[in-house]
Amino acid sequence: MSHNDDITLLPGRLVAGASLDYTDQVNYQQFNYQNPVYPYQLKQQFSSADLVLVNGNHQQAKAQVVIIDVNKEASLQKRIGQLNNVQLFLLADNASEIPDFIQEVIPNWHQIPILKVDEREKIVAFFEAALKLAKPVLNGLVLAGGKSTRMGFDKGAARWHGKQQRYYMADLLKNFCREVYISGRPGQQQEIDPAYPVIEDTFTGLGPYGAILSAFREQPDTAWLIIACDLPLMDEATLRNLVAWRNSSSVATAYHSPVTDFPEPLIAIWEPKSYPVLLSFLAQGYSCPRKVLINSDITLLNAPQQEALTNVNTPEELEKVKSMIHHTIIATNESGFTTI
Repeated sequence: MSHNDDITLLPGRLVAGASLDYTDQVNYQQFNYQNPVYPYQLKQQFSSADLVLVNGNHQQAKAQVVIIDVNKEASLQKRIGQLNNVQLFLLADNASEIPDFIQEVIPNWHQIPILKVDEREKIVAFFEAALKLAKPVLNGLVLAGGKSTRMGFDKGAARWHGKQQRYYMADLLKNFCREVYISGRPGQQQEIDPAYPVIEDTFTGLGPYGAILSAFREQPDTAWLIIACDLPLMDEATLRNLVAWRNSSSVATAYHSPVTDFPEPLIAIWEPKSYPVLLSFLAQGYSCPRKVLINSDITLLNAPQQEALTNVNTPEELEKVKSMIHHTIIATNESGFTTI
């Protein structure tokens, strides 16, 4: 054995100087990454951002804010071909109008907002309005693909409100969502009324986690209002409150569960930015949607009526909820309005 056999060879990237260090700066967190960063890695890093500003001198973006500076006109002319979706013109102190060469390539330039670079409040208002317009549409998904082993019968087919529970929940969601689907396990679609579209689980064996991922696989740019079918006391007011306080900048908007003292993942709005987060947790071996919420940037709410979050998994819980529904009906008939 030679002396060289005792030397531990470092991986190639370490030999080349690759490193990653993390510092908690109290007011912010800092990562220093000494290694090539590839385009798809950059996309992943910025996936949680609501707005990304790109230096147009070096990178192409899908929309542009053009700064008109008399001293930089030559540079701007070189990049005129990149101006394919201009949303705003900003005039520097030395500029008073849009140059002719820009008017020639952007025929509708007069329809685009023009501001001065020092009009800070107006610029902020412009971006705020743009963010509101970019807010993802909201679809609904009723989780009805479980086997209801503990209950002994299909909870989605239970008739707690005069119709099958999965349809009752879907009809509730229609008041708040552009499209509403019922989630089903493979082979279950034939059991569902054709009037209710189905998203079949394509991430199988993962329970609700797989249903959420399957919905995002179908429409990754849509936000999903996820609701379990075993919430017999769920009402329109609770859903309206959730949608009203929705924060599309968060990974999700969810209610705090008084039973578990954790976020409730199965009556929550999951934003498109949660899709890569869910996949990342799955890649690490986790398939619990509650764990994702606990360890992510979410908006957590208190339900206006905590009873609305009550779920039913056993015959004993069912009898208790039946009694609550019965008393609710009586209260409605006597007073003319519903109380729980």
